[in-house]
Amino acid sequence: MKTSFELAAEFRTTQGKGASRRLRRAGQAPAIMYGGGQPPQALALEHRKLIQLLDNERFYSTILNVQLDGKSQMAVLRDVQRHPAKNVILHMDLQRVIETETLRMQVPLHFTGEAVAPGVKTQGGIVSHQVSQVEVMCLPKDLPEFIEVDVSEMSLGQTLHFSDLKLPEGIELVELTHGRDAPVVSIHSPRAEEAEATPAADAAAPVEGAAAPAADAPAAAEGAKKEGGKK
Repeated sequence: MKTSFELAAEFRTTQGKGASRRLRRAGQAPAIMYGGGQPPQALALEHRKLIQLLDNERFYSTILNVQLDGKSQMAVLRDVQRHPAKNVILHMDLQRVIETETLRMQVPLHFTGEAVAPGVKTQGGIVSHQVSQVEVMCLPKDLPEFIEVDVSEMSLGQTLHFSDLKLPEGIELVELTHGRDAPVVSIHSPRAEEAEATPAADAAAPVEGAAAPAADAPAAAEGAKKEGGKK
């Protein structure tokens, strides 16, 4: 199995909110590692290192090498809880990886060829991304860091669906196994957006021959009073 990131971890014997706060004050982040036919283990990770790693997109879809008590354990990131206002990691979930067991992971999509697509370059269309990541099933050794979506041949009005994606060998899309072939990316005309706004504008415009708005009623009544006074 290929790995791209290494995490140094320590066993954590105390748990609870108070223990987690003390851990964070000491520059560490609480975590748990589970799965793989073993009981869950409470861990402590270096907070500063985590902040750096979480800025890398690949960290979320790669096999991690967790160094714990002199041993190496392969794992994947399952969840990260962050402070709502501070750049602080509150908790992290890791799942052990077994070489022979199928993984289900979210993998980002990388779109290429947008500038040269006929629908954009010569037909004046706009590229619209419907999804930015997909859930895949595969063995750990086959886990891709991303899936490339080439739109360089797309024309105006064309849409690519899940079934149109070119997947690496050994990869399945979870959505397709459930019979859901949703759109991924399309090229549409910018005039379509303007057309959507037109009905609202037309509704606001007065119709020729229609009665004057209620706000003009006082002026009409004043005019009638003056005409009556002249008689």
